[in-house]
Amino acid sequence: MTDALNNATLPLRLALANKGFAAVREDPHLRTGLNVYRGPLTYKAVAESLGLPFSPIEQAAA
Repeated sequence: MTDALNNATLPLRLALANKGFAAVREDPHLRTGLNVYRGPLTYKAVAESLGLPFSPIEQAAA
């Protein structure tokens, strides 16, 4: 299981290591996994469940 998880996530981890936050902007899978960016909640379901404001990543990272 550990090898499978490592192999599945390696490309994402390398993208983050090489590109930093730009990788999140470029990759929809990384964006989906982002809950918070510099304070604002960027995952709508989390914001709604907590009764807090939601900011799409495009607004939060602007």
